[in-house]
Formats: sequence, structure tokens, C-alpha cells
Amino acid sequence: MEATSDRRFDANLGTQLLLELAQEKSLEPLLKKLVAYAVERTEFVVSQIWLVEKGDLCATCKYRSVCPDQSRCFHLVAGRGGLTPTSGKSPQPYEDLDARLPLNFGPLGEAVADRHLKVIRSPDQQPVSVAGFEWARDAGILECGIRPIEFKGEVLGANVGFAREYVPDTFRPWSRIFADHMGAAIANARAFEQIKQLKAQLELENAYLQEEVVEARAFGELVGQSAALRHVVSQIDLVAPTEASVLILGETGTGKELVAHEIHRRSARKDRPLVRVNCASIPKELFESEFFGHARGSFTGAVRDRAGRFETAEGGTLFLDEIGEVPPDMQSKLLRVLQEKRYERVGEDRTRHANVRIIAATNRDLKKEAAAGRFREDLYYRLNVFPIQVIPLRERMDDVPLLAKHFVELSVRELKCAKPRLTRAGVTKLQNYDWPGNVRELRNVIERAVILARGGTLDFDLPIATSSTPPRPPTRAAIPEEGAAESGFLTEAELQRRERDNLIAVLEKAKWRIKGRNGAAELLGVKSTTLLARMKKWGLKRPAGS
Repeated sequence: MEATSDRRFDANLGTQLLLELAQEKSLEPLLKKLVAYAVERTEFVVSQIWLVEKGDLCATCKYRSVCPDQSRCFHLVAGRGGLTPTSGKSPQPYEDLDARLPLNFGPLGEAVADRHLKVIRSPDQQPVSVAGFEWARDAGILECGIRPIEFKGEVLGANVGFAREYVPDTFRPWSRIFADHMGAAIANARAFEQIKQLKAQLELENAYLQEEVVEARAFGELVGQSAALRHVVSQIDLVAPTEASVLILGETGTGKELVAHEIHRRSARKDRPLVRVNCASIPKELFESEFFGHARGSFTGAVRDRAGRFETAEGGTLFLDEIGEVPPDMQSKLLRVLQEKRYERVGEDRTRHANVRIIAATNRDLKKEAAAGRFREDLYYRLNVFPIQVIPLRERMDDVPLLAKHFVELSVRELKCAKPRLTRAGVTKLQNYDWPGNVRELRNVIERAVILARGGTLDFDLPIATSSTPPRPPTRAAIPEEGAAESGFLTEAELQRRERDNLIAVLEKAKWRIKGRNGAAELLGVKSTTLLARMKKWGLKRPAGS
């Protein structure tokens, strides 16, 4: 049913609409407002806006055979009609936003090519037949006007109006004014949308960087002084200034992320982003989009253009964590980028240059994986230019005291807890555990202990011995001279005597104070009740006057 409102053009309302257009910052509401105004306030019963966009529905487009250039075409981006539906279909053909037309097709293509208003008017009051708008005849359309939309010399698209009566010629100057303002308003809205996309990309890059920083902070910032750690640092110093790819090998939780962070920090790319990709957490079908990005409309859910990790890391370093989890079909595409330094977004033909340094990490034996056919051998050799093996914590126990002290201070700051006391007995207990979870497990244990300590002495709830490696034998200097030097072991009587002598030494150091800070119980790493029981066993009492 046609609208019953007054369709005569009102210059005052038109001026008001132009002012409103200038304030729109979003494209979709702007276009809807334009076509609604045309249908409700002019002689046009159907109004459409077509814009030149990238070809996206070519596989199903009915005009594909007459389209010489499928990279771009006209998209119907807004349509409004006041016609009585004739077929019951929804949406109507003049409102179907999946409609596409080739750039050189029919009167729409002619009008845009000539950059002039094109009017198709029936001379005999019979409905017109317009190529690309076949529904117009059944709708009783007598006149069709096509006005190109331009901005700074570039044709953006066209505004098309359909009427069941002849439109007065006095409206033509207004159609030009509207088209010019529409061009500026569309360009303005697109600029705001681009700013929003850039802001979203920066936020995404910031999220990547925060993710990398959080992971790096979880590994002690290369704290330690063991020979194993010094060897890793020397390798970092060697490879960091180069552009070589690095493959970091080691068990889970050993600090591979931190090694990557240090390589980047000591490289010439340190002022550019370090972007981490956790390959183990990416769904198989999203790997390509995650790595290279995608164009809007390239697949279901791709509602806007999105930069991938390669683009986000441009000029910097890309850290591919758990590289062994990349599926085989994606490995070949990754190899191509590493070799050719080029890639394309999903759904986009434009080739982009990748100025990115690659650092990869894995807890797998990639050489064995390649031999078994689960990892491309050529990709393995491309990544394995400079391998760095990160030693597990159980093989560098000399670093445990420094790491423990560092994590206590870190936990106090981050958890807002009172600072507890880390005793020698506590450190010894940490060193008697083999740490299957490596440095990550050490930090978690210390954080839990800091919370439970409430500013008191740190107590670590750990198994006494979990390692399959037998304990180191006591050195000769630690063995008593009488008899033990020859036999290499202690008798029960000698053990009892040493235990009593050690207990007396601790009590004297603590000035016979049992509880509290630096008390004998704390120095031994036992409960005060346990210490009192041992004193009773040996008949030890505090000397008078001490």
C-alpha cells in the first residue's frame, strides 16, 4: 500500500535533512534515513542507494556472465519502497541487500560512467522496463531517475528513484544537491568507521602485547645464576642482534616465553611489537584468519576487516608458541610466508609484505615429529636456524633461592599481601622437590604460601622427595672423623649424637628461644611442638641465666 503522506517536495524539510546528514557518523543509519526520506517526502515510491564495493557474491550472481571485472561491482546498500507486495516474498527485490549489478551494466552503469543524471521515462504512460530492475514493470513504474554519487572526483555509487508518475523537472537541481551532500556524508561516515577499525586494531594489538607481558612476567625475568642459565643468556646475546629465526625448546613451564621476550628486547626490533600466538589454543578452521587476517564477508561471521598476527607484528617479532600444534595444511602456508615474506588476508587478493622476525617454541621433539610425518621437515629446518634449549628447573636447583626470593617480592606487590619470611629451611624444602611443572609451578606454590602465611613464616606444602634421582651423598667434609671417614657411613649412635649436637647448636644460635621470628623452630623448619618433643627426648633444658 502506498504511503498516504504528502509527497510534494518540501525545500525546508530537504534542508533539514541535509543538516542531519552532515552529523551522521555511521553509514547504515545514514543510508536508511536517505531512502526513507525519499519515499515518504517525494514523488518516488521506491528509493535505492547503490555503492561500488568489492565483488563478494560472484559465485551466485545472475549477472556473472556479463561482468568483465569481478573484483568490483554495485552493491545495493539501502532500499525502501511504498509498494503493495505482489509476490509475498521478503525482502522485496528493491530491498534485497544481496542484490549486485556489474559496473558496466544497464542504465545504472551508463549513468555512473557519464557522471550525469539519467532519467528513463515512459512516453506512453506504460510501465518502463529497466535492465537490472526488472521488477519495475510489474510495479507500474513510469519514471526512473539515476543520479551518480561523487566525492572529490571519485564515483562512490548512485541514488536511484522510481515513481508511478512523472517527477517535476524542478526536482532535478535538488537531486544534484542531495547527491553532493550524500557523497560527502558517505565519505565522512566511512572515515569514522575506518577510525573505529583502526582503534579496534590498536586495542587488539594492545591485548596481544598485554598477553605477552603477562606470560613473560610469569617466569622470573631470567632470575638465577646457575651455569645452565648463563649458557642460555649467552646464546640470547649471540642471536638477538641478528635476523635469524630461533627455535626455543624445553618442557612446559621452563620459561620459553621469557627467552623469546629477551631475544626481542635485545634486538634491533625492540621498539616494535612482540606479538605472541598460542598455536595450541586456535581452532583448526581459524588458523589462517588468525595468522593473516581476513576481509569483511570472506566467511560467515566476518562482519569487518580484521588484521592478523603477522600484520600486527609488522616491523617487530612474531612469537609462535607451541608451533608443533599447527595443522599440516597450515604448515605449508606458514612456510611460504617465511620463505617469500608475503601473504594475503583470507578473502582478499592484495598481497602484503611481511617484515617480521619469527621466534618459535615447542615442548615437542620436532625432529621426531618430522620423521613421523606429523610436521613438515622443510618447515622444521626453516625454523631451526638457531635452536636454544631451556633447561628444566630440576637441573638448575642453584637458581631456586633467587627465584623464590624474587617470586615472594612479586607476589607481595601483586596480591597486596603482608610480606612473609622466607627461611633457609623453607628454601631447602623447595630445593628437595623436583618441580615437574618447572618455574611456573614454583611461582604458583609461592603465591599460595604467601597468601597463607599472612605475614608470618612461609611454609611450603610439598612432597619431601619426588625425584627418581637418588640424593647426593654427603661430601667428605660433612662426615664425622671418628670411624665414618673409613667406613663412608654413620652408625645409629653417631646419627643420634649428631642430631643432638645439631639441636643444641640451633638452640644456642636462637639463644634458646623456641617460637617466633628467628626462633629455633623456624631455623630448623619444624613446628614448635615438634622441637619441644625432641628437646624432651634428649633432656635438653634452657641453661640458667641464658
